[in-house]
Amino acid sequence: MKIAVEKDQDKPLLADGHHTVEITRIDEGTSEYKGIPFFTCRFENEEGYVSQRFYQSPAGMPAIVNLFKTAGLDVKEGDELDTKQLLHKTFDIEVGERSYNDPETGNERTLKQATNFLLS
Repeated sequence: MKIAVEKDQDKPLLADGHHTVEITRIDEGTSEYKGIPFFTCRFENEEGYVSQRFYQSPAGMPAIVNLFKTAGLDVKEGDELDTKQLLHKTFDIEVGERSYNDPETGNERTLKQATNFLLS
């Protein structure tokens, strides 16, 4: 089997701590277990990247609204937000680990996540 390595796929995950990053890619999907729509932002700099999911649910909307507002975009009730507006915005973020129990297996899983978004 031949596997092509595309641009920036050789970058490592960002180390824990503070980073200035750019949103270089946004993908959309639906959660595996509850069918909740989400988008994933790839936060990237020269040192590496971290991907962060944002769920379009009542619990996830405050984080989405905060991300758009932090990006300098006006958000008010009744708006339809376009994730494409976030592309190439630069943020200061904190990278760290979060653990949770996998709903399918019950096993604890740990993932890297981005938090504390500030416009750079």
